[in-house]
Amino acid sequence: MTEARIRHGEGLSPGTFTAAGVGSLALAAWASWSDLLLLVWGHVVPDWEVSGVLFVLALALWWTFLRAAGRAQAARLAGTRARWVSPMSAVLIGVGTLGIAWGAVGDLDARYYVLRPTGPGGCTAVVRETSFLMIGNGEAYAVGRTGLALGEAGSWVVDDGYRPIADGAYELDWEQDGGLLVISGTSTDPVLRGGMTDIDCGW
Repeated sequence: MTEARIRHGEGLSPGTFTAAGVGSLALAAWASWSDLLLLVWGHVVPDWEVSGVLFVLALALWWTFLRAAGRAQAARLAGTRARWVSPMSAVLIGVGTLGIAWGAVGDLDARYYVLRPTGPGGCTAVVRETSFLMIGNGEAYAVGRTGLALGEAGSWVVDDGYRPIADGAYELDWEQDGGLLVISGTSTDPVLRGGMTDIDCGW
């Protein structure tokens, strides 16, 4: 499908244009609540920034399809279909916006670390650390050649807001089939949950 055909609403039915537009919003809304993470030239792009870019692109695509559907005489759609398209789009836009805002607020005190060395095939361990009240939290991500992690590889909780990665209290060992990240606490700030994470980039 060419851009010109989308612009003029040629070749496809109004329902197809509408479904494509809503589908793009649905994908972006899902991304806004997922644990996406991107590593670009050694710089970590957190999930809410990744999903924010995707959401803007999805909005532009949705608007393009919406205009194309109008040009293809969307008013001919059945009444039941016409009623749910607009509310559905509004809900998805709201869900996506809320997810991005929630991620941005949750990232206010977050610190990201790209751990060295990298493993076989360039597999890289990236860690996000936060602390809230008397609890420290950490999540590890396995980033492969694409630079994209679709979810966390593991997580841990440490007492008293302690940040072991920032303090260098960890070990990262690599073998041919993946890596193992071991988090250490202290006598006063022990690891309460987790602490051992497999770093697997899916070789």
